Amino acid sequence: MNDATTSSRLQDLVERARAFPPLRIAVVNAEEAHVLQGMLEARDEGLALPILIGDADGIRRRCEKLGFDLDGTDIVDAGSEAAAVEQGIALVERGDAEALAKGWIHTDALMHPVLEHLRTGKRVSHVFVCELPTYPKLLFITDAAINIAPDLATKAQILQNAVDLARRLGVKRPKAAALSAVEVVKPAIASTIDAACLSKMAERGQIRHAIVDGPLAFDNTISAEAARIKHIHSPVSGDVDILLAPDLNAANILAKDLEYLAGATLAGIVIGARVPILLPSRSDPPEARLIATALAVLVHHLENDDHD
Repeated sequence: MNDATTSSRLQDLVERARAFPPLRIAVVNAEEAHVLQGMLEARDEGLALPILIGDADGIRRRCEKLGFDLDGTDIVDAGSEAAAVEQGIALVERGDAEALAKGWIHTDALMHPVLEHLRTGKRVSHVFVCELPTYPKLLFITDAAINIAPDLATKAQILQNAVDLARRLGVKRPKAAALSAVEVVKPAIASTIDAACLSKMAERGQIRHAIVDGPLAFDNTISAEAARIKHIHSPVSGDVDILLAPDLNAANILAKDLEYLAGATLAGIVIGARVPILLPSRSDPPEARLIATALAVLVHHLENDDHD
């Protein structure tokens, strides 16, 4: 995590989450050091009651090496990655876990069975909550992990999920940008057409509780000055909350560029399934897992206000 100044807004979310009871989280393939450190720190912060699934002996040895006490923490032995996933899903289905967390496992190995068993009527999508030292508020970047090449209808659902998340976290009427490479509609660039449609859909109430504009290039969303120079008049420019990328590749690259080149702190969460799902990158530091846990707590406990 960055220093206290640049992480203050994410830290505020952690403090808000502490006001609620800790969440029972099934951690799939938990024996890797970063996974255990992040989840057990979340436990010690009062955010989580982790259920550690994987090689039970390996988990105990690793925790002993890291200096974590496992008294009172449940461990579920699983002989393989697939068995760990099955155990995690079963815990949710029985009501013994209120959230899932990805451990040392590839995203598709976890999410394919999760989507098979834990779907609801909503679109399942991923949101990165991002804090930058150079931007005055949190950014929500979607979808960087689940929906690979979404069509217009899917983008509308992904965007609504991000809006709902932002509202749960206190942004009453989020400003969202539908990103593309240019700021005008060009039939040769399909993402500009989708972006323009999303903007009109929000005007007509098909995307609720948000101000949506697009197509917008990244610079015009972040910088009001860039928009002014390009003669773009948008209520979103310079004040954006949500960045809807045209596809998974763009969202993932954007988020990791901000993390590794711009000092961003990121926490990712999957919403729309039966329970919140923590879906960090395997290279994420323990702090990112702690913040993602706080997000899961807030998603679980806070209801959306469906009124403007």
